Amino acid sequence: MDTVSIRELKQQAGTVFQAYRFHAQLDRLFTKTTKTGNPFYELTFADAEETLLLRVWNNAPMFATCGQLRAGQFFEVSGEFGLGGDGRSIDGKTWTARALDDDEAAQVLGGTAELRAKQETDYASIETAAATLADPRLRALSLAFLDRYGKRLRRTAGARDYHHARRGGLVEHVAQMMRAAVQICVAYPILNRDLLVAGILFHDVGKLWENAYQENGFSMPYTEMSELLSHIPLGMEVVNKLWREIHEDAESVKAWEDLEPASERVRLHLLHLIASHHGELEFGSPVVPKTPEAQALHYIDNLDAKMEMFERGYQVAPELGKHVYDRVRPLPGRLISPLPVFEVREAPVPGSGGEEPGEGFSEEEELA
Repeated sequence: MDTVSIRELKQQAGTVFQAYRFHAQLDRLFTKTTKTGNPFYELTFADAEETLLLRVWNNAPMFATCGQLRAGQFFEVSGEFGLGGDGRSIDGKTWTARALDDDEAAQVLGGTAELRAKQETDYASIETAAATLADPRLRALSLAFLDRYGKRLRRTAGARDYHHARRGGLVEHVAQMMRAAVQICVAYPILNRDLLVAGILFHDVGKLWENAYQENGFSMPYTEMSELLSHIPLGMEVVNKLWREIHEDAESVKAWEDLEPASERVRLHLLHLIASHHGELEFGSPVVPKTPEAQALHYIDNLDAKMEMFERGYQVAPELGKHVYDRVRPLPGRLISPLPVFEVREAPVPGSGGEEPGEGFSEEEELA
Protein backbone atom coordinates (compact mmCIF):
# COMPACT_ATOMS: atom_id res chain seq x y z
CA MET A 1 0.00 0.00 0.00
CA ASP A 2 1.45 3.38 -1.02
CA THR A 3 1.52 6.23 1.47
CA VAL A 4 -0.75 9.10 0.43
CA SER A 5 -1.11 12.67 1.64
CA ILE A 6 -4.29 13.77 3.39
CA ARG A 7 -5.24 15.76 0.29
CA GLU A 8 -4.83 12.67 -1.89
CA LEU A 9 -6.93 10.64 0.54
CA LYS A 10 -9.71 13.25 0.36
CA GLN A 11 -9.54 13.29 -3.43
CA GLN A 12 -9.61 9.52 -3.79
CA ALA A 13 -12.03 8.47 -1.04
CA GLY A 14 -15.42 7.27 -2.24
CA THR A 15 -18.55 5.64 -0.92
CA VAL A 16 -16.80 2.26 -1.03
CA PHE A 17 -14.26 2.12 1.79
CA GLN A 18 -10.72 1.28 0.71
CA ALA A 19 -7.35 0.81 2.37
CA TYR A 20 -5.17 3.91 2.77
CA ARG A 21 -2.06 4.85 4.69
CA PHE A 22 -0.95 8.40 5.51
CA HIS A 23 1.67 10.14 7.68
CA ALA A 24 0.54 13.10 9.77
CA GLN A 25 0.74 14.88 13.11
CA LEU A 26 -2.09 14.51 15.59
CA ASP A 27 -2.85 18.21 15.92
CA ARG A 28 -5.83 18.03 18.29
CA LEU A 29 -7.48 15.33 20.38
CA PHE A 30 -10.73 15.93 22.26
CA THR A 31 -13.01 13.70 24.29
CA LYS A 32 -16.66 14.58 23.74
CA THR A 33 -20.08 13.21 24.61
CA THR A 34 -23.06 12.44 22.38
CA LYS A 35 -26.58 13.65 23.17
CA THR A 36 -27.28 10.26 24.69
CA GLY A 37 -24.27 10.52 27.00
CA ASN A 38 -21.89 8.19 25.17
CA PRO A 39 -18.24 9.32 24.98
CA PHE A 40 -16.38 9.63 21.68
CA TYR A 41 -13.05 10.99 20.46
CA GLU A 42 -12.54 13.76 17.91
CA LEU A 43 -9.07 13.71 16.33
CA THR A 44 -7.61 16.19 13.89
CA PHE A 45 -4.63 14.97 11.87
CA ALA A 46 -2.53 17.46 9.89
CA ASP A 47 0.19 17.32 7.28
CA ALA A 48 1.88 20.10 5.35
CA GLU A 49 -1.18 20.92 3.22
CA GLU A 50 -4.40 19.58 4.71
CA THR A 51 -6.18 18.49 7.89
CA LEU A 52 -8.40 15.46 8.48
CA LEU A 53 -11.05 15.23 11.19
CA LEU A 54 -11.92 11.73 12.40
CA ARG A 55 -14.50 10.75 15.02
CA VAL A 56 -14.19 7.50 16.93
CA TRP A 57 -17.28 6.22 18.72
CA ASN A 58 -17.14 4.23 21.95
CA ASN A 59 -18.12 0.98 20.21
CA ALA A 60 -15.31 1.23 17.62
CA PRO A 61 -12.23 -1.04 17.88
CA MET A 62 -9.95 2.03 17.91
CA PHE A 63 -11.67 3.66 20.90
CA ALA A 64 -9.30 2.21 23.50
CA THR A 65 -6.26 3.07 21.36
CA CYS A 66 -7.28 6.75 21.11
CA GLY A 67 -6.86 7.14 24.86
CA GLN A 68 -3.15 6.38 24.44
CA LEU A 69 -2.51 8.96 21.70
CA ARG A 70 -1.18 12.42 22.44
CA ALA A 71 -1.58 15.64 20.48
CA GLY A 72 1.68 16.75 18.87
CA GLN A 73 2.87 13.23 18.10
CA PHE A 74 3.48 12.08 14.52
CA PHE A 75 1.85 8.88 13.31
CA GLU A 76 1.45 6.53 10.40
CA VAL A 77 -2.28 5.87 10.16
CA SER A 78 -3.38 2.77 8.23
CA GLY A 79 -6.90 1.52 7.67
CA GLU A 80 -10.07 1.66 5.63
CA PHE A 81 -11.45 5.09 4.81
CA GLY A 82 -14.30 6.45 2.75
CA LEU A 83 -16.88 9.22 2.51
CA GLY A 84 -19.18 9.80 5.45
CA GLY A 85 -22.94 10.02 5.28
CA ASP A 86 -22.82 13.70 4.28
CA GLY A 87 -20.79 12.84 1.17
CA ARG A 88 -17.95 15.20 2.14
CA SER A 89 -16.37 14.20 5.44
CA ILE A 90 -14.03 11.22 5.75
CA ASP A 91 -14.86 8.27 7.98
CA GLY A 92 -12.55 5.46 9.06
CA LYS A 93 -14.02 2.00 9.62
CA THR A 94 -10.96 0.51 11.24
CA TRP A 95 -7.48 1.94 11.50
CA THR A 96 -4.28 1.69 13.50
CA ALA A 97 -1.64 4.28 14.39
CA ARG A 98 2.13 3.75 14.55
CA ALA A 99 4.39 6.45 16.01
CA LEU A 100 6.87 7.84 13.48
CA ASP A 101 10.58 8.16 14.21
CA ASP A 102 12.36 11.54 14.05
CA ASP A 103 13.39 11.23 10.41
CA GLU A 104 9.88 10.27 9.34
CA ALA A 105 8.43 13.16 11.35
CA ALA A 106 10.82 15.60 9.67
CA GLN A 107 9.58 14.40 6.29
CA VAL A 108 6.01 15.13 7.34
CA LEU A 109 6.93 18.64 8.47
CA GLY A 110 8.57 19.38 5.12
CA GLY A 111 5.62 18.13 3.10
CA THR A 112 5.67 16.15 -0.11
CA ALA A 113 8.84 16.03 -2.19
CA GLU A 114 7.16 18.33 -4.70
CA LEU A 115 6.19 20.88 -2.05
CA ARG A 116 9.66 20.81 -0.47
CA ALA A 117 11.31 21.39 -3.83
CA LYS A 118 8.95 24.24 -4.67
CA GLN A 119 9.50 26.04 -1.37
CA GLU A 120 13.29 25.60 -1.59
CA THR A 121 13.25 27.11 -5.08
CA ASP A 122 10.93 29.92 -4.02
CA TYR A 123 13.04 30.84 -0.99
CA ALA A 124 16.20 30.87 -3.12
CA SER A 125 14.49 33.24 -5.57
CA ILE A 126 13.56 35.56 -2.69
CA GLU A 127 17.19 35.59 -1.53
CA THR A 128 18.35 36.39 -5.07
CA ALA A 129 15.78 39.17 -5.45
CA ALA A 130 16.91 40.75 -2.16
CA ALA A 131 20.62 40.48 -3.00
CA THR A 132 20.19 42.09 -6.43
CA LEU A 133 18.23 45.19 -5.37
CA ALA A 134 20.04 48.22 -6.79
CA ASP A 135 19.12 50.55 -3.91
CA PRO A 136 21.72 49.82 -1.18
CA ARG A 137 19.32 50.83 1.61
CA LEU A 138 16.58 48.45 0.50
CA ARG A 139 19.14 45.73 -0.20
CA ALA A 140 20.70 46.01 3.27
CA LEU A 141 17.27 46.05 4.92
CA SER A 142 16.04 43.00 2.98
CA LEU A 143 19.17 40.94 3.62
CA ALA A 144 19.13 41.83 7.32
CA PHE A 145 15.52 40.66 7.52
CA LEU A 146 16.23 37.33 5.81
CA ASP A 147 19.31 36.75 7.95
CA ARG A 148 17.38 37.29 11.18
CA TYR A 149 13.93 35.98 10.37
CA GLY A 150 14.42 33.66 7.38
CA LYS A 151 13.90 30.51 9.41
CA ARG A 152 10.66 31.83 10.84
CA LEU A 153 9.53 32.99 7.39
CA ARG A 154 9.92 29.44 6.10
CA ARG A 155 7.36 28.11 8.59
CA THR A 156 4.80 30.90 8.22
CA ALA A 157 1.55 30.57 6.31
CA GLY A 158 0.19 33.12 3.88
CA ALA A 159 -3.08 33.12 5.84
CA ARG A 160 -5.01 31.01 8.33
CA ASP A 161 -7.58 30.14 5.70
CA TYR A 162 -8.33 30.58 2.00
CA HIS A 163 -4.89 31.11 0.40
CA HIS A 164 -1.41 29.66 0.99
CA ALA A 165 -2.75 28.39 4.32
CA ARG A 166 0.06 25.92 4.95
CA ARG A 167 3.49 25.76 6.56
CA GLY A 168 5.82 27.79 4.30
CA GLY A 169 2.92 29.20 2.31
CA LEU A 170 4.11 32.77 2.79
CA VAL A 171 7.37 31.92 1.00
CA GLU A 172 5.38 30.68 -2.01
CA HIS A 173 3.15 33.76 -1.94
CA VAL A 174 6.02 36.26 -1.73
CA ALA A 175 8.11 34.54 -4.41
CA GLN A 176 5.24 34.41 -6.89
CA MET A 177 4.34 38.04 -6.21
CA MET A 178 7.95 39.04 -6.88
CA ARG A 179 7.93 37.19 -10.20
CA ALA A 180 4.72 38.94 -11.21
CA ALA A 181 6.06 42.34 -10.10
CA VAL A 182 9.21 42.06 -12.21
CA GLN A 183 7.10 41.46 -15.33
CA ILE A 184 4.65 44.22 -14.48
CA CYS A 185 7.51 46.67 -14.06
CA VAL A 186 8.51 45.94 -17.66
CA ALA A 187 5.00 46.80 -18.83
CA TYR A 188 4.76 49.91 -16.61
CA PRO A 189 8.09 51.81 -16.46
CA ILE A 190 6.52 54.30 -14.02
CA LEU A 191 7.01 51.71 -11.29
CA ASN A 192 10.08 51.73 -9.03
CA ARG A 193 11.17 48.09 -9.30
CA ASP A 194 13.38 48.06 -6.20
CA LEU A 195 10.68 49.62 -4.03
CA LEU A 196 7.97 47.29 -5.31
CA VAL A 197 10.06 44.13 -4.84
CA ALA A 198 11.12 45.19 -1.34
CA GLY A 199 7.52 46.11 -0.54
CA ILE A 200 6.41 42.62 -1.52
CA LEU A 201 9.01 41.07 0.77
CA PHE A 202 7.85 43.17 3.72
CA HIS A 203 4.11 43.57 3.09
CA ASP A 204 3.17 40.52 5.20
CA VAL A 205 6.09 40.23 7.62
CA GLY A 206 3.71 40.84 10.52
CA LYS A 207 2.31 37.41 9.73
CA LEU A 208 5.51 35.92 11.11
CA TRP A 209 3.83 36.55 14.47
CA GLU A 210 0.24 36.17 13.30
CA ASN A 211 0.40 33.04 11.10
CA ALA A 212 3.61 31.25 12.14
CA TYR A 213 3.46 27.52 12.79
CA GLN A 214 5.22 26.04 15.78
CA GLU A 215 8.76 24.88 15.05
CA ASN A 216 7.87 21.20 15.26
CA GLY A 217 4.25 21.06 14.25
CA PHE A 218 1.22 22.23 12.35
CA SER A 219 -0.41 24.24 15.12
CA MET A 220 -0.66 27.97 14.50
CA PRO A 221 -1.00 29.58 17.93
CA TYR A 222 -3.07 32.70 18.52
CA THR A 223 -1.12 35.40 20.32
CA GLU A 224 -2.28 38.44 22.25
CA MET A 225 0.13 40.67 20.34
CA SER A 226 -1.07 39.69 16.87
CA GLU A 227 -4.73 39.85 17.90
CA LEU A 228 -4.36 43.34 19.39
CA LEU A 229 -2.23 44.82 16.60
CA SER A 230 -2.68 42.65 13.44
CA HIS A 231 0.01 42.03 10.85
CA ILE A 232 0.10 45.48 9.19
CA PRO A 233 1.22 47.49 12.26
CA LEU A 234 3.52 44.62 13.27
CA GLY A 235 5.16 44.67 9.84
CA MET A 236 5.72 48.42 10.01
CA GLU A 237 7.32 47.98 13.42
CA VAL A 238 9.69 45.29 12.11
CA VAL A 239 10.78 47.51 9.21
CA ASN A 240 11.37 50.51 11.46
CA LYS A 241 13.36 48.43 13.93
CA LEU A 242 15.61 46.92 11.24
CA TRP A 243 15.97 50.32 9.53
CA ARG A 244 17.21 51.92 12.76
CA GLU A 245 19.66 49.10 13.34
CA ILE A 246 21.29 49.23 9.91
CA HIS A 247 21.54 53.02 10.16
CA GLU A 248 23.50 52.70 13.40
CA ASP A 249 26.45 51.73 11.21
CA ALA A 250 28.25 55.06 10.79
CA GLU A 251 30.00 54.03 7.57
CA SER A 252 26.71 53.05 5.93
CA VAL A 253 25.02 56.27 6.98
CA LYS A 254 27.88 58.34 5.60
CA ALA A 255 27.86 56.43 2.30
CA TRP A 256 24.12 56.91 1.92
CA GLU A 257 23.72 60.51 3.04
CA ASP A 258 24.03 61.99 -0.46
CA LEU A 259 21.94 59.37 -2.24
CA GLU A 260 18.79 60.33 -4.11
CA PRO A 261 16.06 59.77 -3.25
CA ALA A 262 16.92 60.51 0.36
CA SER A 263 16.88 57.64 2.83
CA GLU A 264 13.98 59.05 4.81
CA ARG A 265 11.77 59.17 1.70
CA VAL A 266 12.71 55.57 0.89
CA ARG A 267 11.66 54.48 4.38
CA LEU A 268 8.35 56.37 4.21
CA HIS A 269 7.44 54.97 0.80
CA LEU A 270 8.24 51.42 1.94
CA LEU A 271 6.10 51.86 5.05
CA HIS A 272 3.27 53.15 2.88
CA LEU A 273 3.33 49.95 0.84
CA ILE A 274 2.90 47.89 3.99
CA ALA A 275 0.21 50.17 5.39
CA SER A 276 -1.91 50.30 2.22
CA HIS A 277 -1.57 46.81 0.74
CA HIS A 278 -5.14 45.73 1.66
CA GLY A 279 -6.31 48.48 -0.65
CA GLU A 280 -9.32 49.78 1.28
CA LEU A 281 -9.86 51.14 4.78
CA GLU A 282 -12.68 48.63 5.41
CA PHE A 283 -10.30 45.78 4.61
CA GLY A 284 -7.87 46.75 7.37
CA SER A 285 -5.48 49.18 5.70
CA PRO A 286 -4.97 52.35 7.76
CA VAL A 287 -4.45 54.29 4.51
CA VAL A 288 -5.42 53.69 0.87
CA PRO A 289 -2.74 53.27 -1.84
CA LYS A 290 -1.38 56.69 -2.87
CA THR A 291 1.57 55.74 -5.09
CA PRO A 292 1.88 53.60 -8.23
CA GLU A 293 3.88 50.98 -6.32
CA ALA A 294 1.28 50.80 -3.54
CA GLN A 295 -1.54 50.28 -6.02
CA ALA A 296 0.42 47.67 -7.96
CA LEU A 297 1.32 45.81 -4.77
CA HIS A 298 -2.32 45.66 -3.72
CA TYR A 299 -3.42 44.21 -7.05
CA ILE A 300 -0.52 41.73 -7.25
CA ASP A 301 -1.26 40.54 -3.70
CA ASN A 302 -4.96 40.10 -4.46
CA LEU A 303 -4.30 38.39 -7.79
CA ASP A 304 -1.90 35.82 -6.36
CA ALA A 305 -4.26 35.04 -3.48
CA LYS A 306 -7.17 34.50 -5.89
CA MET A 307 -5.14 32.28 -8.23
CA GLU A 308 -4.14 30.13 -5.26
CA MET A 309 -7.81 29.83 -4.25
CA PHE A 310 -8.74 28.64 -7.74
CA GLU A 311 -5.86 26.17 -7.92
CA ARG A 312 -6.64 24.64 -4.54
CA GLY A 313 -10.37 24.73 -5.25
CA TYR A 314 -10.02 22.45 -8.25
CA GLN A 315 -8.13 19.98 -6.03
CA VAL A 316 -10.59 19.82 -3.13
CA ALA A 317 -14.03 20.97 -4.30
CA PRO A 318 -16.62 18.27 -5.12
CA GLU A 319 -17.42 17.98 -8.82
CA LEU A 320 -21.11 18.79 -9.32
CA GLY A 321 -21.24 18.16 -13.05
CA LYS A 322 -19.06 18.16 -16.12
CA HIS A 323 -16.60 21.09 -15.73
CA VAL A 324 -18.57 22.39 -12.69
CA TYR A 325 -17.26 22.32 -9.11
CA ASP A 326 -18.76 23.39 -5.81
CA ARG A 327 -18.06 26.88 -4.53
CA VAL A 328 -14.86 27.46 -2.55
CA ARG A 329 -15.11 30.49 -0.29
CA PRO A 330 -14.39 33.36 -0.51
CA LEU A 331 -14.58 33.05 -4.30
CA PRO A 332 -17.94 34.42 -5.44
CA GLY A 333 -19.47 31.40 -7.17
CA ARG A 334 -19.13 27.79 -8.25
CA LEU A 335 -15.90 26.94 -10.01
CA ILE A 336 -15.76 26.12 -13.70
CA SER A 337 -12.87 24.16 -15.22
CA PRO A 338 -10.45 26.54 -16.95
CA LEU A 339 -10.37 26.54 -20.73
CA PRO A 340 -7.36 24.53 -21.98
CA VAL A 341 -4.72 26.40 -23.96
CA PHE A 342 -5.29 26.12 -27.71
CA GLU A 343 -2.62 23.99 -29.35
CA VAL A 344 -1.68 24.62 -32.95
CA ARG A 345 -1.32 21.35 -34.82
CA GLU A 346 0.76 21.05 -37.93
CA ALA A 347 -1.19 20.18 -41.06
CA PRO A 348 -0.48 16.60 -42.23
CA VAL A 349 1.69 16.16 -45.30
CA PRO A 350 -0.41 14.83 -48.22
CA GLY A 351 0.26 11.15 -48.79
CA SER A 352 1.89 10.67 -45.38
CA GLY A 353 -1.00 8.63 -44.05
CA GLY A 354 -2.02 11.28 -41.53
CA GLU A 355 -4.91 12.72 -43.55
CA GLU A 356 -8.43 12.85 -42.23
CA PRO A 357 -10.95 10.90 -44.31
CA GLY A 358 -11.24 12.55 -47.70
CA GLU A 359 -8.04 14.60 -47.35
CA GLY A 360 -5.43 14.41 -50.11
CA PHE A 361 -7.86 13.28 -52.81
CA SER A 362 -9.42 15.09 -55.76
CA GLU A 363 -13.17 15.65 -55.90
CA GLU A 364 -13.47 12.96 -58.56
CA GLU A 365 -11.54 10.46 -56.47
CA GLU A 366 -13.74 11.13 -53.43
CA LEU A 367 -16.94 10.59 -55.41
CA ALA A 368 -15.69 7.43 -57.13
